[in-house]
Amino acid sequence: MTGGVLWDLDGTLVDSEDYHWRSWRDTMRGDGVVISHDQFLASFGLRNDRILTAWLGDVAADRIQRLGDAKEAEYRRLAQTHGLAPLPGAAEWLARLHDKGWRQAIASSAPRENVDVMLAVLGLAKYFDAIVAAEDVTAGKPDPQVFLAAAFRLHLSPSRCVVVEDAPAGIEGARRAGMPSVGVSRAVTLPADVFVRSLADLGPSAFESLLPHP
Repeated sequence: MTGGVLWDLDGTLVDSEDYHWRSWRDTMRGDGVVISHDQFLASFGLRNDRILTAWLGDVAADRIQRLGDAKEAEYRRLAQTHGLAPLPGAAEWLARLHDKGWRQAIASSAPRENVDVMLAVLGLAKYFDAIVAAEDVTAGKPDPQVFLAAAFRLHLSPSRCVVVEDAPAGIEGARRAGMPSVGVSRAVTLPADVFVRSLADLGPSAFESLLPHP
């Protein structure tokens, strides 16, 4: 019996870091705020409201919304203009799991419009049975809400879902959701049940081994 795989998108299926950095840097500069690359790196994987509150402090909600919307519009422009490519092993695993009958979902902190644009540019939308994005939850990772919502949309119990993440907040969210996790990162070592530097390094039974046998 197969289960579900809940995929983070940014940094897990695609290396979008440079586009996010450029869009945040330029948007904040246009508002008179200079952010460092280290500040940006510390924000990766979080929702925009948390990111902007950390950078700006207690500011008006409409400013948070305006800056977040401007940043995401610039990010989508960069992705559509310059393209995106799946990270090594990503497209192969999506196809393999799909062929084996696994249900797959995106569980992302990104806005839905970003997710739709990215999957279209990547040509990967056909592999997903559900998408949960920032608008679908009230709390971002490490809160488990995004993963629990994705499992619900796949009609699977949390114990039958494997989370794939590239950030500590996502791995912690999976733990809180009661789901096994695969961590993938070239930059940091993650406390996941299985950790690799690249999805291409996963063994052929990596996902099956994480689910309880019926």
